[in-house]
Order: sequence, then structure tokens, then C-alpha cells
Amino acid sequence: MSSTTSRTVRLAAMPDGLPKPEHFTVVQAPVPVPDEGEVLVRNRFFQVFPALRTLIGGGVPGTPFPPLRPGDALFGAAIGEVVSAPRDSGLRAGDLVQHWLGWREHAVVPAAECTPLDDTLPDPAAHLGQAAVAYTALTRDARVRPGDTVFVSGGSGGVGSLAGQFARMLGAGRVIGSTGSRDKAARLVSELGYDAALVRGERPIAEQLAEAAPDGIDVLVDNVGGEQLRAAITTARPGARFVIVGTLAGQLSPDRPGTTAPVEIDTFQLVAKRIEMRGHGGLDDTGPRPEWAERFGGWLRSGAVTFPHARVTGIEQAPRALHELISGRHLGAVIVEP
Repeated sequence: MSSTTSRTVRLAAMPDGLPKPEHFTVVQAPVPVPDEGEVLVRNRFFQVFPALRTLIGGGVPGTPFPPLRPGDALFGAAIGEVVSAPRDSGLRAGDLVQHWLGWREHAVVPAAECTPLDDTLPDPAAHLGQAAVAYTALTRDARVRPGDTVFVSGGSGGVGSLAGQFARMLGAGRVIGSTGSRDKAARLVSELGYDAALVRGERPIAEQLAEAAPDGIDVLVDNVGGEQLRAAITTARPGARFVIVGTLAGQLSPDRPGTTAPVEIDTFQLVAKRIEMRGHGGLDDTGPRPEWAERFGGWLRSGAVTFPHARVTGIEQAPRALHELISGRHLGAVIVEP
């Protein structure tokens, strides 16, 4: 490929059900030219994430999930190297920045939307993990306490693979996760510090969770919803704190558009057990070195935690990587190196 051209992944057709590689196309065009106030970035990594199903399904009003239509370029979190930048931007060629125009080899980004990276994390790609979400869900939203029994649904995903480890580092007494295969369940226990792992589809989740947490759970970090949320309510101790982070039961269902995740729950149990339930409130610790980054970086350097992820090489492999993510092939985050 010529150095004057660049490739971008676009949605080619609307899928009937879950998206597959044939629903996307990789388009080659001239390297974009920045306007005044814009930065030209050569992407080094970008994140593949399940919420793309929601974008393709039509988006959700009132959320940062706008719809994608055929012909649109995909987007998402990316780490790139500055090629050129305005003089007054504070950025220089060679700097690493984080931005939201992934799924392309080169991006033109307003300077104000580029976040410079420092060495807080030992691996730049770790900025594309879900450490910020996992940490704030546990510390701010669920207020995990020493000795708590914590259940993380979707424990092998981008959030869950870190949330289980973080819960342990924050003093949880017992950490339980759920996943979609026995192989992943074994890895949650052997590699990621979970005390027990439930396997979706083997037996009722409520039955498995009751066995794994006979005294009940204090905290739920819910990435799934559906049956797993119902099971957590049944197993909760009085005063349990639930934080709803994701809706994979709806996003990854072939029978739904990915924009809704209905579930019937027993609200009487919420009242009787005084269960607190809140949606993850986003990130509000956005200083130059937020607490989550400082602690995550320190834990990574000491070896106390790992950053589970799969790296896929080549932008032309990105549609396949999305299909594999939706199919449950990978553990942790999925990152493409264009």
C-alpha cells in the first residue's frame, strides 16, 4: 500500500441478526488532510467492543451510541501517533494520543479531542482496556468493602477480566465470575484470581451462584443482565450494592437488535433486601493522572494484576475480530494493530 493512502473499515450492509465479516468492507483512500485546529494521527491500536452491535442496530437515543448506516466508517477508542499538529496544540510529531476515531489507519481529529498519553501505564495498549470502568464501578458505584463477596457477570470480557482482579486487590473476601465456556471458567480461576466461575448454559445460573456463594453476595458488577441479574437478586444479602455496567444479554442476542435488554425482575426482593441498584455513571476522574490509572499502572508493574487481551494484526482482520468477540472466542479486551 502506498504511504499516501490509508484504509478504513466501513459498514457495508445491515445484518439480519448478529454482524459477520461480510457485513463490513475495508476501503482505501488518500491519507486525510487536516484542517486548521486538527491533528493527523497514524493509529497504532484500536479497540473492538461489543457495543458496536448497538450502533449497527440503530443506536440508543440519549446515549453516546449513534446509529451506523451502510457506508459509515466504524469508530471507537484508539491510540495513535501524531503525524502533524497545530503549533499551539501542545502536541508534537511522534506523541502518542488517545482519541475516538479507530477502525482506520489514519485519522484527522480536533486537537481538543486528543488526549496525550504518559507512562502511567507500562503498555500504551492498556489504555484501550476497561480498567477505568472496572475500577470506578467497584470503588465509586458499588463501594466494595474488605471481606465482600463480589459477583462479576461476564467475568471474561473486557470489564470482567479486570473487575475480578481489582475486587481482589481492593480487599474482597470472595470473587465469583460467570462466562460462556468451561475453558474460560478454568482460566478465570487459574489466571485472574476468581474463587469460582459459573458457566452460562450448563445449569441455571441461580443454582450455580447459590453453590458458589452459599452466604450470599454483597456486590454485583453486572455486564450481562438477563438471567444473571435475576440470579444475583435472589442470592443478594441485605444491603447489597449492584452496579449495571453492560447489557450483553441484549447486545449479543441474535433475536434482538442490540439496542434493548429487557429483563423481568422481582422488585419485591429489591425492597425486602434493601438492594441498591444503579447504572454505571461514566467516568468523572479525568485529571492528568486519575486514581484508576495510577493504581492500575502500579499493579501492572508489580505483577499483581494482568491486562488480559488479544491482539489482532492488520486492519483487514478487524471485521473478523469483531465476529470472534461476539462469538465469545477471546478472553479480555480485543485490540487491533492496523
